[in-house]
Amino acid sequence: MSEHIRNVGDADFEAEVIQSSEPVLVDFWAEWCGPCKAIGPIVDQVAQDFAGRVKVVKVNIDHNPATPRQFAVRGIPTLMLFKDGKVAATQVGAINRSQLTQFVEKAI
Repeated sequence: MSEHIRNVGDADFEAEVIQSSEPVLVDFWAEWCGPCKAIGPIVDQVAQDFAGRVKVVKVNIDHNPATPRQFAVRGIPTLMLFKDGKVAATQVGAINRSQLTQFVEKAI
């Protein structure tokens, strides 16, 4: 995982994501999820591309069940872009780098 991505859990989600002054891309994932592993490097690359403009965090749904429940995450990978403390966009399922870049650019 790149130095541009932080792991966030139920305990610090509010401070790291909801109260963030910059937009935050949240990757809800799990160790056992093949598509999650497939998009991992893409999320890393996008985190580098948008460094300084968008914060990127990962939430392991197995270790942090409250946050995915709060935001009705039903399938993974789920990517959510938070802006001003609210969900600005949601993408469920694996996508390629250009799709993820467009998803982030549209939302910010």
